[in-house]
Amino acid sequence: MTFKSSWLGEGDRYNYGQLCVPTYPCRKTPSSKINFYSKDEQIPYLLALLMGLQHCFAMVGGLITPPLVIFRFTVCDFPGCPDLETYAVSAALIASGFCSLLNLSKFKVPFVEKFFGRDMYVGSGILSVMGTSFTFLPIFEIAINQMKNDGWDGRSAYGAMLGTSMVCCLFELAFSLMPISYIKRLFPPQITSITVILLGVALTGTGMKYWGGGVVCAEMGWKTHQQIVNANVTLPPPFATCNVGETSEYYGTAAYIGLGFTVLVSLVIIELFGSVFMRNCNVIIALLIGYAVAALTRFPGGERYVTNDNIVAAAPVTFVWVETFPLSFYPAAVVPLVIAYLVTTVETVGDISATFEASQLDTTGDFYSTSLQGGLSSDGLCSIISGLMTSMPNTTFSQNNGVISLTKCASRRAGFGAAFWMIVLGVFGKFAGVITAIPDCVLGGMTIFLFANVLVSGINLTSNVDLNSRRNKFIMALSLAIGAGVTVWPYAFQDMRASPYTAAFWTCADCGTVMKGVRNGVSIFLSTGYCVGTVVAMLLNAILPGDAPVAYDDHDTMVVHKEKSFYDDEERNDVKKETPADGSEESDEKAEPEAAAATADLEA
Repeated sequence: MTFKSSWLGEGDRYNYGQLCVPTYPCRKTPSSKINFYSKDEQIPYLLALLMGLQHCFAMVGGLITPPLVIFRFTVCDFPGCPDLETYAVSAALIASGFCSLLNLSKFKVPFVEKFFGRDMYVGSGILSVMGTSFTFLPIFEIAINQMKNDGWDGRSAYGAMLGTSMVCCLFELAFSLMPISYIKRLFPPQITSITVILLGVALTGTGMKYWGGGVVCAEMGWKTHQQIVNANVTLPPPFATCNVGETSEYYGTAAYIGLGFTVLVSLVIIELFGSVFMRNCNVIIALLIGYAVAALTRFPGGERYVTNDNIVAAAPVTFVWVETFPLSFYPAAVVPLVIAYLVTTVETVGDISATFEASQLDTTGDFYSTSLQGGLSSDGLCSIISGLMTSMPNTTFSQNNGVISLTKCASRRAGFGAAFWMIVLGVFGKFAGVITAIPDCVLGGMTIFLFANVLVSGINLTSNVDLNSRRNKFIMALSLAIGAGVTVWPYAFQDMRASPYTAAFWTCADCGTVMKGVRNGVSIFLSTGYCVGTVVAMLLNAILPGDAPVAYDDHDTMVVHKEKSFYDDEERNDVKKETPADGSEESDEKAEPEAAAATADLEA
């Protein structure tokens, strides 16, 4: 193989111009044919790097958000700690790169066949990349705030959550040892859809807080109430004003909303006119456009929205363990974290299944089953690896399946290219410095769209649920009522910011250390909507009886409404016709007596 063929490729299968051809609005027919690259196709290295860059940019926006939010608004006290924020972004990129390398590969675990009667694997062996999970963001926020209320410093509280999450991820590793069919039965679509919907609702609300100027000033907005102002009471920090660059204005100031809105407008323009490359990277490109607008404009008073302090302070080169956090265990977070790992287990099964479909691979053979098992193993193992690398838990990223569908490139070489770019961007500390200098309101314009995609994914899962079933509607309604209720207003069970042990449900201000830990665990669980909603759904699904069959006299037949399942093609239809062994359909004369007999049995 020549240098040209190995790096650039030969023939018309490798058309680099396709990536940059813009889209013409309202055009119904594509301008050219797109080549498909299979899972094991040895695409040229340059194409692998370009495709990998698309995957990297498609996930960078979502990957950096959890650590940035946790350190900017939770771990660090006012006015923040740019050095730790920069390190957290770099560590997340590096950890995600190494975890993606593991999941893209597929290793057989030695000596396990004797114990389980089958081969076990680590890694999915397909183009499935990994990154920092949104699922754990609400739990980390609530738990770290509670620990800080109890006197912990931010570093120690974050280290405690890393240690606790590494212990709890053993639960997901145990799930990876189970047959996939058992996992699917435990988590039918009516449960998984509720979980993902509630997670999307919680995250979208958080994104709205960023858009208006920041989480802290949003939650302290009560200090601007006219009765508080008229009372002339001097209140300690945190303050109700949002510090965006050199500006210090109240939450929801028109200038902040406008900067976030530029990101949303950019997303629409890219979707209208962007090339394949641009549309795959729409989130990061729109974020950079909003960032540029913020850097080039000024507040009416002349203050800048963007300063270069974080960029100047960032080290040129960095790596994991430059900053360390003392690992410990926080029992109050165990139950919510276990539920979070249940969620990521279900997400991983769905993500890998979607990758198989986008990669045009068979979803019925042994390779599919072993890839699911290996993907779950690497998902749990990577949560341990990322924790040891001082980063939040990792999981598979579903948005990259959209990149595969648009580019028609399922080659694992593109995934290895994405992992390479993530590690490179993480090592160069100045890149993290640029990211941490993004104003909160611009970040909010991006995250509210990104988080809403999680909500849409949950709504999409409901298409696999039979909503004609009274049982399913009851389960979903009650679970969403409780889960969405505490998501919209968590202060029924959760303390308000800077006001520890004041939630009227269980104050416990004078309790002992052990009782405070129990109270905090209950508070985290009840105030995390997708946790309590998922548990309610699982309990109802276990105890409620199935729907009674319904007889229709007009047709002299009986129709039994069965629950549709995303995982079982045999249950997709409400009425299933039996076909004789010879392949011919039953005659009407034979079917009518059987239908009449079924109706008679029902009436009896």
